[in-house]
Amino acid sequence: MFTGTYAALMAEYNGWMNERMYAAAATLSDEDRKRDRGAFFKSIHGTLNHLLWGDRGWFGRLAVRDFPLIPAGQELFADFEALRADRAGLDADILTWARGLTPEWLAEPMTWTSRLYGFTQTHPRWVQLVQMFNHQTHHRGQVHALLTSFGVDMGPTDVPVMPLLNAP
Repeated sequence: MFTGTYAALMAEYNGWMNERMYAAAATLSDEDRKRDRGAFFKSIHGTLNHLLWGDRGWFGRLAVRDFPLIPAGQELFADFEALRADRAGLDADILTWARGLTPEWLAEPMTWTSRLYGFTQTHPRWVQLVQMFNHQTHHRGQVHALLTSFGVDMGPTDVPVMPLLNAP
């Protein structure tokens, strides 16, 4: 069974990678960030919006927080800096929340209905937590590939190279 330690580590990683990804994306023009590059959500900006949309959905379910309900693929923020600021705020909230999780809470069943697919399922909360972090990693990988296509290198992306784990 996963513990709060896993959640806190993944929340730290999520914040660290998002900060680096947004810094890398900021080196591009707004036009380049929004250019359709054939990705599922078309562009870097579209994928960043989807990542925030997904995290709001999963975090909202897990932490019982209300976010405006908008359809998948609809832009949350047209302005990159507003998107970046909201992302940083949500990452801080996810980290604070993750540090307080207990194994008992994670083991409790959770029933949820997919906004995207319309089905309802019940799983232990830790399954939903893993999905939230897996979804983040999946779409950050897409943004990483799009950034690479523009010649932008984010540097290492592996959990073991995260500064938190390598601090003296």
